[in-house]
Amino acid sequence: MSTTVGMDGTWGRLRAVGVGAAITVAGFLVAVPFGFVVGNAAGLLGIEFSLTAGFVLSTILLQGVAFPLTAFGYLRLRGLSLSFVKARLPTLRDILWIVSGYVLVFALVFALLLIVVNLGVPTASRTDQAALQDPGTLIWLIPLSLLVIGPGEELLFRGIIQGRLRESFGPVGAVVLASATFAPAHILALTGSYQALAATISLLFVPALVFGVTYELTDNLVVPSIIHGAYNATIFGIVYIGLRYGPTQPPGLL
Repeated sequence: MSTTVGMDGTWGRLRAVGVGAAITVAGFLVAVPFGFVVGNAAGLLGIEFSLTAGFVLSTILLQGVAFPLTAFGYLRLRGLSLSFVKARLPTLRDILWIVSGYVLVFALVFALLLIVVNLGVPTASRTDQAALQDPGTLIWLIPLSLLVIGPGEELLFRGIIQGRLRESFGPVGAVVLASATFAPAHILALTGSYQALAATISLLFVPALVFGVTYELTDNLVVPSIIHGAYNATIFGIVYIGLRYGPTQPPGLL
């Protein structure tokens, strides 16, 4: 378990939080020129993307290209090596944490959803709901969750942002603050009232905590990456089954 605790004062800690926020914004901004280039190239070639193709491509460009480039760019700016991000092949202990974390995420989210439903609190919908109502999109997103979404988001939010925050706040503060950065970052993909957005972001904070804690306990980014990817893949799978065999609305908890 990582136990590095920085000696920063108030200004140093504020700066660390600011850096985490800046890295998050940078991750999304880096995706913009890639989308612009691909979109214009497709237009020049007379290629028209279907809803599914466009959604899948944007996912790959954001989590699979922009997030890793932002992460590596940060390491280069600071003169850090890739060892700053702790990653290796999973051991048996890591596998046990993967299974435990996966079960824990669903248990906590399910329990909180029951509370939210019983209280009558609304939750947000996805802005990309149309794409997620296409079974063809979901078929692509199930493997992409494990290969692109989980690894890409964990590299940026846990490997880089949580790693930076750990230098100033220690492991516990880093997990909480990185999770508080991760959950609101999903607001671009959500729509609804302020109350619904707040409820959904609060729910997203819970799996983020599990991802962060497992990273600190194992010192292996592969662990939260697999938990995160499997969590998303399972939800996409549930929605796919619901669309095929019954009415299921795409949840905002991804």
